[in-house]
Amino acid sequence: MSSSNNKYWFIVVIAACFEVIWVIGLKHADSVWEWIVTGVAIVVSFGLLIYSSRILPTSTVYAVFVGLGTAGSVIAEMTVFGVPFNWGKIAFISLLLTGVIGLKLVTHEREGGTSS
Repeated sequence: MSSSNNKYWFIVVIAACFEVIWVIGLKHADSVWEWIVTGVAIVVSFGLLIYSSRILPTSTVYAVFVGLGTAGSVIAEMTVFGVPFNWGKIAFISLLLTGVIGLKLVTHEREGGTSS
């Protein structure tokens, strides 16, 4: 994997962070400004996802994006919004992240961004 591809994986992680923002916004937004932030987060999140998918394997990018977004949303709900802590959720998030990391590790990329 080239170091330039690492840049695109970092962009996927940033996109997933924005996904967490808009997912939480869809549930908790109460004001016009909160809805605007939610809308901007949606646009940025999918814009970065599309951008990175032009170089990296789309199926792996999407799995990483959704996995990180899901884990981030669950963790944010527990830490920020008072959803009760649950060891079962933590175990399944760990399993999800293990699968996402494993998928990323076994995806072979060639120069130019295509997978083999």
